Amino acid sequence: MTPTGHRMKAGERRETVLAAAVAEFAARGLAGTSTEHVARAAGISQPYLFRLFPTKKALFLALVDRCFRQVAAAFEAAAADRVGEDALEAMGDAYHELLQDRTLLLLQLQAYAACDDPDICEVVRNGYGDIVAYVERVSGLPPAEVTHFFATGMLINVIASMDLYESPEPWSQRLLEGCKEEA
Repeated sequence: MTPTGHRMKAGERRETVLAAAVAEFAARGLAGTSTEHVARAAGISQPYLFRLFPTKKALFLALVDRCFRQVAAAFEAAAADRVGEDALEAMGDAYHELLQDRTLLLLQLQAYAACDDPDICEVVRNGYGDIVAYVERVSGLPPAEVTHFFATGMLINVIASMDLYESPEPWSQRLLEGCKEEA
């Protein structure tokens, strides 16, 4: 039941579970996440969690898919009717905004780290591939420029994961300046 007294449908409950699970999986990865903690955070029993998601891996896969869809939606909203470098710049700015949510970044990194599992690798490849195809189509830029955009994005992931934005280290400041020049 919700605070308004109506019973949640399974789809709504699944979204509640995904919202609760993202912090757990982002912090602990697939192997380290407790489904008991996820269920408690979602306000449901562990058996009900497994009625919604038959395995812990199925829950993780749903989160990874959701993460890539969130990035894709942000890119689509940012690019709107832009093309070329303008589209890349708008999508890059949107990605910087997304990275303000550290859990999204950490979940992405956990997903990449779990790619030794073929099922996870397939979801990660499909999600990443969909974003690459979208950026190629919308920007209309040559492959080298699109590759550079994604390479810079991965460097930004590493910078953000180490929280280098606040680091006084000269080498980190040089990396940050290089990323700003690319944007």
